[in-house]
Amino acid sequence: MKKAFIGVYGCQMNISDAERMEGQLKTIGYERVEEMEGADLILLNTCCVRETAEDKVYGKIGEIKHLKRANPDLIFGITGCMAQKESDGLIKRAPHIDFVLGTNKVHELTHVVQEIERERGHIVDTQLGETELPDDVPVARGGKFSAWVPIMYGCNNFCTYCIVPYVRGRERSRLPEDVVNEVREAVAQGYTEVTLLGQNVNSYGKDHKLADFADLLKMVDEVPGIKRVRFMTSHPKDLSDKVIAVIRDGKHICEHIHLPVQYGSNKILKAMNRVYTVESYKDLVRRIRQEIPNAALTTDLIVGFPGETDEDFAEMLAFLKEIRYDSAYTFIYSKRSGTPAATMENQVDDKVKHERLEQLMALQNEISFEINQGLKDKVLEVMVEGPSKNDAAIWNGRTRTNKIVLFEHKDEQEGDFINIKITHPQTWVLKGERV
Repeated sequence: MKKAFIGVYGCQMNISDAERMEGQLKTIGYERVEEMEGADLILLNTCCVRETAEDKVYGKIGEIKHLKRANPDLIFGITGCMAQKESDGLIKRAPHIDFVLGTNKVHELTHVVQEIERERGHIVDTQLGETELPDDVPVARGGKFSAWVPIMYGCNNFCTYCIVPYVRGRERSRLPEDVVNEVREAVAQGYTEVTLLGQNVNSYGKDHKLADFADLLKMVDEVPGIKRVRFMTSHPKDLSDKVIAVIRDGKHICEHIHLPVQYGSNKILKAMNRVYTVESYKDLVRRIRQEIPNAALTTDLIVGFPGETDEDFAEMLAFLKEIRYDSAYTFIYSKRSGTPAATMENQVDDKVKHERLEQLMALQNEISFEINQGLKDKVLEVMVEGPSKNDAAIWNGRTRTNKIVLFEHKDEQEGDFINIKITHPQTWVLKGERV
């Protein structure tokens, strides 16, 4: 077998795409390895949502130049969002790259690799079209019990800071039967948890009109053998009462909703083109908590967006205190060339951005700690994931609400569902004992 190294950057969709790339490569004699050294093929599946992600990729491209010099037969390719954005500019910058494949061309990987093996030279294919990943592409899943299942691709929202619509294209939904069949196949392979993926899952089905997201959630919840159903990511403007009701009434749908607000003032939300208001978002949260009282709510927050003032930031902190998220992913605004926000006036000073981020994180950490304290002495169902990184005697698992739990290992096996009494809740993790 030939050896293939696949480096993955960015979101869960990129992880899912990489599983389909690995599945294809296996059909032409490649096995995935964890080290670049000694590989016959190196593939970087890239992200360009933030500048730091691009910087990491360019650093890795530089490293690979030395490997390519030592082994001229090494095949080196770039895929993913950065490949889509930069196209042949990548090869002009780094001629040791053999091929560049865009986000719509995942299914062409084996054809491209075989052509490079035969002819060498460079191949660039980044054309965005209406076609999508065929449903017969083999998948080599990375997890043992949790499976990523994409339900749609692309985004129609054009938030002013975001590059995704430009590199992933317009929204295209998979057919509901294809999604359900993939879930069934995953369950047959031993997977008990699936996460349904999309840039905006709540828009699912608006194109083909065969089923909406609530319908699809219900179909997946009814697949025999499934034990947990998750999904991400939700856009607040499209999360319907019908979806909330399906989560409430579902048997296996986890009570965790990742609902990115991005900011807590109407002025900045409007500048971001988020098309909802603080008031409508708060009303949505109220309805979620009324119908699903034990739901965990998480979010994404951006500080330092162009035009952000001290007053806007104060509104953000007040909003955070009122909503009280279980946890939040916090980011400093990063310019993305080609997006409207990159050329907006009143760009915020980097020092101010970092100071505000520290304040935001400190407040959210307080809230997360307080919420988790409310779980002390509660007994929670945990899906066992395996040994913790630091101590083989301590294992970790995840609750239905996506909280990490640490516990002393006894006779549990990976993939088991066990009950844990929470004894020491902390900011980031819960510690407990089996009951």
